[in-house]
Amino acid sequence: MRRFDPTPLYRASIGFDHMADLLDRVMSSDLQSPTYPPYNIESIKENAYRISVAVAGFSADDLSVEVKENALLITGRSHDNEDCRQFLHRGIATRAFERRFHLADHVRVTGAVHQDGMLHIDLVRELPEALKPRKIEIQGGAPRQIMREQAA
Repeated sequence: MRRFDPTPLYRASIGFDHMADLLDRVMSSDLQSPTYPPYNIESIKENAYRISVAVAGFSADDLSVEVKENALLITGRSHDNEDCRQFLHRGIATRAFERRFHLADHVRVTGAVHQDGMLHIDLVRELPEALKPRKIEIQGGAPRQIMREQAA
C-alpha cells in the first residue's frame, strides 16, 4: 500500500493540521485493530451517546477513563492476586487493555458508571450558539429600501 505524506500541505495552509492528523491516523492504522474488550456505541438522543464496554472481572478501581485532546482513553489493569488461585478453566479474560476513541469537536464526557460487568460512558454533543442553525427573517419591500433602513 502506498503511503501519503501530507507534509507539503503544511507549507501552504494554516489550520488544517487537524485534518492532516486525521488522515495520517487513518492511513497508519493497522488492519488488525484490537477486539478486546468488546464494546457498543449507541445513540441515546439526538445529541447524546453511550459507549458500553464489557469489562467482566474488572472492579471500578481497576478501570480508568480519561479525556485528553479530543480522545477518550479507557484502560483496565487487574490487580487481583492470581498467583494463589488455580484455574481448571479460564474463560474470563482479565488481561490489561487500552481502548481509545477519537471524539468529535464539541463532544464531552458527562459520566461513567460501572455496573454488572459493563462500563457505561455517557457523552453529549454541545454545539456552541454560533454553530447552531438560525432562522433569518424575510422582510417585505424593495431590496434598496431594506438596505437604507438597515444603514440608518
